[in-house]
Amino acid sequence: MYYIGVDIGGTGVKAGIVDENGHILYKESIRTGAERPYSEVIVDIAGLCQKIIDGMHLSIDQISAIGVGVPGICDPKTGVIPFCTNLGWHEVPFIADMHKYFPGIPVFVDNDATVAGLAESVAGVSAGTQSSVFITLGTGVGGSIVINGRPYSGSHGVGSEIGHMVIRMDGEPCTCGKKGCFERYASATAIIREARRALPDHPESMIAELCENNPDKIEARTVFDAAKEKDPLAVRLFNNYVKALAHGIVNVINTIDPEIIVLGGGVSNAGEFLLEAVREAVKPFIFYKTQPYATIQLAQLGSDAGVIGAAMLGKQ
Repeated sequence: MYYIGVDIGGTGVKAGIVDENGHILYKESIRTGAERPYSEVIVDIAGLCQKIIDGMHLSIDQISAIGVGVPGICDPKTGVIPFCTNLGWHEVPFIADMHKYFPGIPVFVDNDATVAGLAESVAGVSAGTQSSVFITLGTGVGGSIVINGRPYSGSHGVGSEIGHMVIRMDGEPCTCGKKGCFERYASATAIIREARRALPDHPESMIAELCENNPDKIEARTVFDAAKEKDPLAVRLFNNYVKALAHGIVNVINTIDPEIIVLGGGVSNAGEFLLEAVREAVKPFIFYKTQPYATIQLAQLGSDAGVIGAAMLGKQ
């Protein structure tokens, strides 16, 4: 059986033919062109799906389902994407439109973080577990909850928005309109913001050297690289970041109690340096200290997770 997985991002769209074990057999990509009307983008997405079918020399009836990951949400009852900010989509009938090009093939849509977490539970680090939570640490913070092999997004498709848990009342303003959201402290954006704020008072910091005294060149990796070299400012910024991430993780443990929590996204590229620090930071905050709690691991599938997880929506 073959499934199509489509990963739609703000700059690119990736699509692949995936087998029932979560292995990508063939994939292609195109530029999203998100500045264009939705009506033009959907044509390109359908065309990309047809291209990979032809590339694998398959017929339409060999495709069991099409799954799609989007940086937004989809109403599971109507197949409508009410909003997808990064793409400028509002109330678009995505599933109905895909059926115009692929009649008779089931089409499923879910949040991009949700499908990435599903991918890890099928073919990645959380495979074989009954419950897992995936936290993607990038420009923002996304989340995915998988229970008994199925992604959980709530009754209205808006669940697992882990990045918008409030961890600090009246804290940093968030793009969602609230203040103090988890993603305002645990994203790459948060690390960069704090480094830029602190740099003018610490011109001696290695961060200044690495960014060539240009705050616009600061990335999350800049802070991590300096922290590895024991730069005092970088170590302080890193420790504050890890503590914020630990607070969010413990909220997830107390609410869901999953077997495993998986860290993905660009920030997770810091690898064991970040992972070990987070594990240590979580320990003091655990409520039931004599009970076992979720293991914390790094994601394994990288940039393929979106395609694999989207395809696995169809298998579910």
